[in-house]
Amino acid sequence: MFSRIARLRYLAPLLLTFSSLATARDDSLFTSSVTYCSPPETLLIQQFDVAYFANNQSIWFNISAASVDANVSVTANVLLNVYGMHPVNFTIDLCSLFSGALCPLPMYNFTGSDSIPLPSSLGVSGKIPSIAFQIPDLEAYAQLSLTEVNTGVLKACVQATLSNGWSAHQVAVEWATGALALLALLSAIFYSFTPNTLAPFRLFDLLYLYQWTASTALLDLNYSSVYRAFTTNFAWAMGLFSASPTSPIQVSINNMRHLTGGNMADATGDSAVALVNRKLSPYNAIASSAFVTSSNQYAGIGVEGLWASSNMTSANYVSDMSVASVQELSTSGDVQLVTSLSTNVLQAGVPIYVNSVGIATANSFMTVFLVVLMIAAILLVVFSVGYCVLAATSRYGQRTEGYIADWRYRYPSFARAWLLRICLIVFTPVTILVFYQWTLKDSWLSILLSVILFLAVVGYILHSIVRVHRLALRSTPSELYTQPDLLASHGPLYAIYRSERFYATTPLILAIFVKALFIAFSHANGVVQVVAILVVECLVLASLLFLRPHQSRGADVLATYLAITRVLCTGLMIAFLESLNLGAIPRVVIGIVIAVIISVAVIVMFINTLVNMGIMRLVPARYRRGPGATPSGLDAEKGAEIDEKDWRPRNPTPERNIPLDPDVNQPYPDSPSQTLTDHQSLYSEESGSTTLGSLLPQRWSIQQSQPSNHSRSNSQSQYSSSQSNYSPSQSNYMSNVSSPRQSVPPSPLRTQSPSHSRQPTIDEHPPFP
Repeated sequence: MFSRIARLRYLAPLLLTFSSLATARDDSLFTSSVTYCSPPETLLIQQFDVAYFANNQSIWFNISAASVDANVSVTANVLLNVYGMHPVNFTIDLCSLFSGALCPLPMYNFTGSDSIPLPSSLGVSGKIPSIAFQIPDLEAYAQLSLTEVNTGVLKACVQATLSNGWSAHQVAVEWATGALALLALLSAIFYSFTPNTLAPFRLFDLLYLYQWTASTALLDLNYSSVYRAFTTNFAWAMGLFSASPTSPIQVSINNMRHLTGGNMADATGDSAVALVNRKLSPYNAIASSAFVTSSNQYAGIGVEGLWASSNMTSANYVSDMSVASVQELSTSGDVQLVTSLSTNVLQAGVPIYVNSVGIATANSFMTVFLVVLMIAAILLVVFSVGYCVLAATSRYGQRTEGYIADWRYRYPSFARAWLLRICLIVFTPVTILVFYQWTLKDSWLSILLSVILFLAVVGYILHSIVRVHRLALRSTPSELYTQPDLLASHGPLYAIYRSERFYATTPLILAIFVKALFIAFSHANGVVQVVAILVVECLVLASLLFLRPHQSRGADVLATYLAITRVLCTGLMIAFLESLNLGAIPRVVIGIVIAVIISVAVIVMFINTLVNMGIMRLVPARYRRGPGATPSGLDAEKGAEIDEKDWRPRNPTPERNIPLDPDVNQPYPDSPSQTLTDHQSLYSEESGSTTLGSLLPQRWSIQQSQPSNHSRSNSQSQYSSSQSNYSPSQSNYMSNVSSPRQSVPPSPLRTQSPSHSRQPTIDEHPPFP
C-alpha cells in the first residue's frame, strides 16, 4: 500500500503546470456595478470603480465624473445596505467642509485614479466583519445622494453594488458538469445498440436534473443571489450558453427581431445586477409606503423614502444640459438610469436569469432555437455518415456481409430512437421558452418559429406515445417487448419499465409540460407558480412510490431519490416568496441548503454514470460478491443487458407461463432396486438397501431408517453427483420404471388425496431444450 502512495510523488511536477492558474486572493470589497437611482441633474458619472483592501486598509479608486450645475449647495447622504441592514447611514453638509470650498458645488470635471491609505483612527476594519470578505455573492450596495440645501430637491443619486470576488457561479463547475454530460452521452451511445440497457436512460435523467435546476430560477421569486448564481452553472443545459452582447449570434438575433416588429431592449454590456428590481436581491430595498413629495416636508423623510420619492418626483427638475449628458452616457452603455418607472428594469424569473448569462430577455427563445437547430444538424450529419459507412461496407465487405446486412436493417430504428431521445432532452427548455415567447409579443418571426419548433418536438413525442399505447391496448403490454423494430425505435419511452408499467414515462412528460405552462403564463405570480409546481412534483413522487415501474429495485430507488430531491427543493423555495418578506440572511441560508442538496444529487448521478459504464468490472474479483449472492440494486444499475436473474422476481403471468416438460411431471420410483437391476446404479452398490427415494412408513415421524451411516453417506454423495449430471435421457428412463402403488392411511397433516408422487417445480431441474 505504501509503495502505491509513494508513486504519487511522480505526479508532483504536474502540479507546476497549474501554478499559473493559482493566484492569491486578498480580502477586498469593490464596486461591481454602478447605476443612477434618479435622473442626474448635478452629478454625471461615466466611471466609478472603488475597492477597499483589508490587509493595508487602503482604498483604490478610478473615477470619471463631472459637476454640471452651477450655484448648487448640497448635502451628501451615504447609505450602506448589507443584506437589508443599514450599518452605515450618515449625512454630510458639504458647506461645512474645507471652509466652504464645496458650497456652492463647483462645476468641475474630475478624472483620476489613485490608492489612498485610510487612517486607523477611522476604525474601518472593525466595522466590517470578516465574513463579508468570504461569503459568495455578497448582497450589499452603497448609495450616494446629493440633496439641495435650500429646496430639498434630490440633485443626484448613485448606487454601486459591492462584491468580494467570490461567487457560486464558476466556469470550472460548468466545464465539470458538461464533461459529466459528455461522459454520459458516450456511454449512452455505446450501450444504445441494445434497447433495454440503462445508460441511454441515465443520460436523460442527468440532463433533466440539470434543466430542472436551471428552471427553478425562472420563477417570480426573490431568490438569494448565491442561489441564482448557482443555477447559472446549469444554464447551458437549457441551451442558454453564456454570451456577450457583441457575439455574432446575439447581434444576428437582435437584427432579426428589430426587422420583424421587435421593440424590446437588447442585452447590455454591463452586469445584469445593475438592472435588477431594487426590491429583489442583492438590493433588498423596500420602499417606504408613506413618502412626501413636497420639498418643505423633505426633512422628515427617511433614506428609503428619499429613494422612493426620487423615483416619482425628480423627473420634473432635469435641466436641458443634464438630459443631453444622460443621453450621451446611455448610448455609451457605461452608467444606466434605473428607477421604479424605468422600462429596463429586470423582473424576477426569466428576465434576470437570461440576462445574467448575457442574453437579452427577447433573445432567450431564439438562442435555444438556434441551439436545437445545431443539434439537429449534427444528428443529421452523424446519421448520414453512419449510413454511408454501412452502405460502403456492405458493398465491399465479404466476411461481415451478414452482420452488415443486419445492421442496415436495424439502422433506421436506431436513428429514430436517438431522434426520440433528443426530443425528450430538449422538451423542457423548448416548452418553457416557447410559452414564454408567446407572452412577450415581440417579433412575429420569433413567434412563428416558436410554433414550428413546438409542433415538431411535441408532435414527434406524441406520435411515439400514441403508437406505444395503441399497441399495448389492442393486444397486451408484453407485445411491446416482443417486436424488435418497435422496441428499437420507441424503446426510450418504456424499455426500462416492467411490461405492466410501460406507461411510466407519460406522467413525467405531462409533469414537464404542466410546469412549463405555469412558469411561462404565471410569470407575474410566484405564489401560483410555487404551489402548482410543488403539487406536480408531489404527484410524480406519488406515482413512483405507487407504481414502482422499473425492472430493478435500484432503478426505482434512484428515480424516487431524484423525485424527493425535486419535492424538497421546491418546498424550500416557498421561503423566496416576496409576500413573506423573509429576511435576506435566512434566504441566503436556504439558497445554500438547496444548492447543497442539488450538488449531492449531481454527485449521485456521476457515480451512477460510472456504474452504467461498467466501472465495477475494475474491482478485483476477490471483492466482488459470490455467484450465489443476491443481486443488489447497484448491480442492477449496470449498463449491461438486462439479465433475468439480476432483476426482481415476477409472478407467473399468461405471457410468462412456461409449459412443464412431461418427462418431469412423473412420480418418483417407489423402490430403487428396480433401477439398480436394469440400469447402471445411481447409488452405491456397497449398501444392501437405501431409503433414498423409497416409500416411508406411515409412522415416519417416530421411526428411524435402517441402513448404516456409512452406506447412507455414500449413497447421498453419489446421488449428488448424479443430480449434477442430470439429463433428459435419464429422466425418460426413470419415468418408465413401474412399481406397485402403496396406500397410506389418511393423516391429519395432509388435506389432499394420498399420493406418494409430487410435482417438482421448474426450479428443481435445469431447463429442457
